[in-house]
Amino acid sequence: MTPRPADPRRVAYVMSRFPKISETFILYEMEMVAASGTRVELYPMLRERTSVMHPEAEAWVRRAHFQPFVSPAIVRDNLAMLRRDPRAYVGALWALVAGTWGSVNFLVGGLGIFPKVVRAARHMLDDDIDHVHCHFASHPALAGFLIQRLTGIPFSFTAHGSDLHVDRHMLPQKVAEAAFVVAISEDNRRVILDECRGKIPDPSHKVHVVHCGVDTSVFVPSARSGAGPASEDRPLELLCVGTVHEVKGQVHLLEATRRLLARGVPVRTTFIGDGPDEADLRAAATARTDDGLAEHVVFLGRRPRPEVAAAVAAADVVVAPSVPTAGGKREGIPVVLMEAMAGGVPVVASRLSGIPELVTDGESGVLVPPGDVDALVEALASLATDPERRRRRGAAGRQQVVAEFDQRTNADRLVELIDAAARS
Repeated sequence: MTPRPADPRRVAYVMSRFPKISETFILYEMEMVAASGTRVELYPMLRERTSVMHPEAEAWVRRAHFQPFVSPAIVRDNLAMLRRDPRAYVGALWALVAGTWGSVNFLVGGLGIFPKVVRAARHMLDDDIDHVHCHFASHPALAGFLIQRLTGIPFSFTAHGSDLHVDRHMLPQKVAEAAFVVAISEDNRRVILDECRGKIPDPSHKVHVVHCGVDTSVFVPSARSGAGPASEDRPLELLCVGTVHEVKGQVHLLEATRRLLARGVPVRTTFIGDGPDEADLRAAATARTDDGLAEHVVFLGRRPRPEVAAAVAAADVVVAPSVPTAGGKREGIPVVLMEAMAGGVPVVASRLSGIPELVTDGESGVLVPPGDVDALVEALASLATDPERRRRRGAAGRQQVVAEFDQRTNADRLVELIDAAARS
């Protein structure tokens, strides 16, 4: 990776929650940025209460700057920052209200986090933080915006998926004041530029595509890659990893599993992850007793990365049947697809958002229309009977991830952007 000077750059990371097990892209990006020699400090907006976390997250949790919404220390720091620069303090608060007016979520959430953001800003001044990088264009980017207004410390943010597509209040202001903006796909970059067009000077020079990545030394091809055709003794092993939520489309994979079994295709589907729709998905798997579906579906709940890597290695196909929701949520590029492709496992995914930038249909995987269960069934059935096709798709996927979605390479790119922003 890029060598760092003796006096390392000091970067503060801001995100919504930590340690959120589904947000491996943040955890392992921080790991790679820190490995480059950058000193990384962690400022989560909320502490995620969980008994299961990735092993690497434990050290970060111990050193993270978690803050309550209000405390005597927060009150003292707010008064201190107000005395330090009344114009900056009042101006930041006014910019928050004016920019989020019309969005209950952003306005109420922004006012709720403002006191703790002020305390974080004072800590960052004391820690000589050089740069603030925020993950998600929503409240974390708002926090970066406020910190910059309060302290002058430059900030940047990464925009992922639903944080762009559900509510874009204040996005142009955040882009205008950011040192740079990272879009995880060309699709996201287009959304950002379209939203900013005519509202701020052309920001195309500061909006960069830096893909999320995976550790291609952890996710590697296994002996199972390209194994024989599905049979009663060896069913087609399907794997779906992610928060159990409408946007992930797990219900469509469940129905596809039912239809595959009805067609006589031996299949077993494993779901890893938990979430708001988990109870409904489990109930749907056992709702009928005449189709035997429950015997062919496994729910593992949330699992740390070593277990996810093992599950990927044991899968024949990894499926990401993502769909846009009625509320506007949609995926960016699911990291599990990168993990599967790095492991030489063929993928079937929805043709949605930035997914086609990762999966080349017919070469490194199969793309289907979002929510089209018939197309999903046909794609999976064709792979079930053709192990050589699975092998080719998996090998092509591995090549694509190594070339464009390697975690170390993309973290280096982010460090370069941070350094360039500091120099300018």
